[in-house]
Amino acid sequence: MDLIKKLEELSERYKVVQQQIADPDLVKDQKKYKDTMRENQYLSDLMELYDEYKKVLTGIEDSTFMITEEEDHDMKELAREELKELEERKPQLEEKMKLKLIPPDPLDEKNIILEIRSAAGGDEASLFVRDMWEMYCHLCDRKGWKYETMEAQETEVGGFNKIVTKIDGKFVYGTLRWESGVHRVQRVPATESQGRLQTSTVTVAVLPEAEETEINIKPEDVRVDVMRAGGPGGQCVNTTDSAVRLTHIPTGIVVIQQDEKSQIKNKAKAWTVLRARLFDLEQSKKDAERSATRKSMVGNGDRSEKIRTYNYPQDRVTDHRINLTVHNLPGFMMGNMDEMLDALNVYANEEKFNELDTENK
Repeated sequence: MDLIKKLEELSERYKVVQQQIADPDLVKDQKKYKDTMRENQYLSDLMELYDEYKKVLTGIEDSTFMITEEEDHDMKELAREELKELEERKPQLEEKMKLKLIPPDPLDEKNIILEIRSAAGGDEASLFVRDMWEMYCHLCDRKGWKYETMEAQETEVGGFNKIVTKIDGKFVYGTLRWESGVHRVQRVPATESQGRLQTSTVTVAVLPEAEETEINIKPEDVRVDVMRAGGPGGQCVNTTDSAVRLTHIPTGIVVIQQDEKSQIKNKAKAWTVLRARLFDLEQSKKDAERSATRKSMVGNGDRSEKIRTYNYPQDRVTDHRINLTVHNLPGFMMGNMDEMLDALNVYANEEKFNELDTENK
C-alpha cells in the first residue's frame, strides 16, 4: 500500500466531511449525524498524525541539507542530532498511521451483555465462573464502567453455572470483544481434598447491546411465559409469578430472567438480553469475517478449544491466539488486564491492516 497516497485521499475526504458537519440540516437525520461525527473524529485523529509526519519529513530534509551545506561545525552537530531523532520518530509515526488507517468499528462504542458459563470441570468450573466474573467486575471498577447482573445461576458450592452481566461505559465492546471464547484454568480446587491439580473450562460470550431501533423483533415471534422464580437446591426465591421466559420462535433462542422480584423488571431485562443475542446473530450473518472469528473463539466448551489458560501453579496467564504470556496471575484476576487486552486489539488491527493492504495491491 502507498501510505502517502492513501493519506492524501483521506485528507480530501476529511475536507468533504468538514463541509457536511457545517450543514445545519445534518442534525435532522440523527443516524447520519452520529455516523458523520464518528468519521470526523477518526479522520481528525489521523490527520493530526499525518501533519506531524509531514513535519518530520520536512525536518529530515532540512537537517540533511544543513549537514551537507553548513560550514559551521556546531550547527552540523546540532543538525546530526536532530536528524537522528527525526529518523527514529518517522517509523514510529508510520506504524501508528498504518494502524489508524483501519476505520473504527461502530460496534466498539457499544455497551455489552457479558455471558460467562461453566463448561468442563463440574464444581470447580462453576467456581472459576465466579472468579472470572469478579475479574471483569474489578476491571469495570478500574475503568469507571457500570455493571448490573441480569441473570445468575448460583451453585451449591458458591459458584455460578451461568452469570449474565450488562456493562455500560466508554469503548466497552471495543475493549472486551476478544474475550469471547473458551478460558481454561489449571489449579488445585478448593473442593479437592487430595491436593490434585485440575483442569476446567468456562466459556465467555461478549455481545454488543442493541437498541430497540437496531433490531426488529416481531411480537408474534416471541412467546412470553411467566413463572415462579427458583434458586439453588430448588429453594423458592419468591412466591409470585415474577420470573419471565422469552422464547424467540424463529431462532429457538430462550432467555430466562428471574433476579428481580418485579415481573416488569424481569421482562425488561429479558428483552435487553434477547435483543443483544439476536443483534449479535444478525451481525454475524452480515459479516462473514466476524462470524468466522466468533466461531473459532467461542467453540463449545471442550478443553481442546481454548483461547486462554490461567495456570495458578506457574503464576501465568497465556493467550494462545497471540502467544502472549503475562505473569502476576493474582493481579490479572484483580482486573489488571490492560497488557493483554491492548495486545489483542493491536494484533486484531494488524490483521485488518494486512487484509486492507492485500486488497489494495
